[in-house]
Amino acid sequence: MALLRARPPTGRAAPPGPLPGLALAAAAVAAAWAVHLLLPGVPLLTTALVLGIAAAHLPRLGAVVRGRARPGLTFAGRRLMRAGIVLLGLALGLDDILGLGWATALTVPAVVGATLLGTWWLGRRLGLPGDQPLLIAAGYAICGASAIGAVAEARESEERDAAAAVALVTLCGTLAVLVLPLLQGPLGLGDAAFGRWVGAGVHDVGQVVAAARTAGPEALGEAVMVKLMRVALLAPVVAVVALSVRRRLRQPADAAAPGTAGGGARRPPLVPLFVLGFLAAVALRSTGLLPGAVLGGAHAVRELLLAAALFALGSAVRLPSLVRGGGRVALLGLAAWVVVAGASYGGVLLAGG
Repeated sequence: MALLRARPPTGRAAPPGPLPGLALAAAAVAAAWAVHLLLPGVPLLTTALVLGIAAAHLPRLGAVVRGRARPGLTFAGRRLMRAGIVLLGLALGLDDILGLGWATALTVPAVVGATLLGTWWLGRRLGLPGDQPLLIAAGYAICGASAIGAVAEARESEERDAAAAVALVTLCGTLAVLVLPLLQGPLGLGDAAFGRWVGAGVHDVGQVVAAARTAGPEALGEAVMVKLMRVALLAPVVAVVALSVRRRLRQPADAAAPGTAGGGARRPPLVPLFVLGFLAAVALRSTGLLPGAVLGGAHAVRELLLAAALFALGSAVRLPSLVRGGGRVALLGLAAWVVVAGASYGGVLLAGG
């Protein structure tokens, strides 16, 4: 009788934990890895994102994605994304940045700033909802999905805004991989200059590698170095976003009378913990103490974590909602592509390309 009395009176089942969603994300990453092994030209992260979008729209699997798997997928889209961003810092050393020279070191922040502000302004003018303008701008300007995830965390953006931004930036970055190599000859760019252009203008690290390798090893080396310098700007951009959120929350708190709801808003940290982890990873890489095997293992783990996070974000994409705002989203994507490619090309020329 005591056991019967201990049973919850409502009879409701316990809410699902993160395990179903994490298991689904792990299976998707395994499938994406298999596709990448069979077709090396198809990036792992792009495949994971596409699988997530597909899973959300399959009849039976979509119900699982929206139901039992949602807590685990939300965990993957946030927590695993943070861990992947921290490990991204191990790909960047201060000596890499110094080796680019002062001209490039000054040009890259200018290109990032122009792309970030220009895309954000245009997205606001087009009336895109929520944080989509800012997230799309961060993805174009810095490092694709990783930047979107980092800024979304600092901004505490809605999952659907982050998912829509990731889908657009990934699509446009994939198109850039196909189009930019065709423009090397018409634009009169040598291999090194083409590599710098790709590194400054293409969003994701994997996409940069895919586009730059078409022009040979010199272009690939320049592209990766410039791209990693853009990645280094992730930390200050996220810190600025977090500071703006703190100021926005502080204003109603100051204006509210004691005891009102305005004073109870939780303020995010000035620099999110995962950004500090990213900077610590950069500092650790710069010491030169980590052997190549450790860096290689960290790279593999990072790709798996980001793939799981992108599958989770892709599973939150709702194509009907994207189609309803498709004209504005497509216009922003095209305009931002022109902005980043044009600013990058100008920067390469000014830097002596």
